[in-house]
Amino acid sequence: MLGTMLHATGDIRIEDRPDPQITRPTDAVIRTVATCVCGSDLWPYRGINPVTSPTPIGHEYVGVVEEVGTDVTTIKPGQFVIGSFIASDNTCANCRNGYQTSCLNRDFPNGCQSQYIRVPLADGTLVATPEQPSAELIPSLLALSDVMGTGWYAARAAEVKPGSTVVVVGDGAVGLSGVIAAKEMGAERIVAMSRHASRQKLALQFGATDIVDVRGDEGVARIKEMTGGIGADSVLECVGTNESMLQALRSTRPGGNVGFVGMPHDVNVPAEELFYSHFALRGGPAPVRDYLPDLIQRVLSGRIEPGKVFDLTLPLTEVAEAYKAMDERRAIKALLKP
Repeated sequence: MLGTMLHATGDIRIEDRPDPQITRPTDAVIRTVATCVCGSDLWPYRGINPVTSPTPIGHEYVGVVEEVGTDVTTIKPGQFVIGSFIASDNTCANCRNGYQTSCLNRDFPNGCQSQYIRVPLADGTLVATPEQPSAELIPSLLALSDVMGTGWYAARAAEVKPGSTVVVVGDGAVGLSGVIAAKEMGAERIVAMSRHASRQKLALQFGATDIVDVRGDEGVARIKEMTGGIGADSVLECVGTNESMLQALRSTRPGGNVGFVGMPHDVNVPAEELFYSHFALRGGPAPVRDYLPDLIQRVLSGRIEPGKVFDLTLPLTEVAEAYKAMDERRAIKALLKP
């Protein structure tokens, strides 16, 4: 099969790779219908996360089940499935509490930018659609494997409520998905912080009521001005830098909530500032599996269309261009067709 390998900083290649095999009785092998590049894939691509040897890459996927292990009972060959970016048994105590990304037996289906993938813990990780979806629905279903579920968790962690004021820090696919989530959860005012016209336009389509196009202290001042000097009820931090975290914290009202889902890189939370703020801070890897059944129904019913975050579609053989386009911010998110 063809699979994507990251060899070094900026060096992405499509190569002939061994076909995946069932190695455990709880595995499934999937023929990938669509995959994509995640913003977090850019961290190693840019050299921010070290790459010491050629590595398979990619963790977002939808596809058709080709084969299952002997212990798999709920997933069958021929089904169209969506799975979380982290595999979970969905039965341990952490899973039952709604935190499948902290599953006691979690595993990682890495290397998903490929024609075929092996998914561990198939029964707990994969969710099948009622029938084979139309081609038009594939992008939105693919978004559920990570970015939409992550945006949803950011809004849940920030305790978005009907009538609330929400600020979304980050205008990538996760931040834009967070706008959808805030809208679905009943927020009255949704402020998207973005300096890019195409992303601002999409944020407004998804339900944002306001755009703030400045960052840092100036961005915080704008939010305070818009909220009577108080700050937002809920803030979604969807980037993972120290600047974005500080902007999120300082845009939140006393007693408000921050949901942070950006993978942290050199983030230092000021403890004393946090102490006197009275607001709550919650985040981490999104428990996408917990939200999949609900989000799939919202997509199939046409209620949400998160697949609009894909503004570039390429064949898998052009994966290097997909990375380059996202790295240069010529694309929000690139979808790959094997």
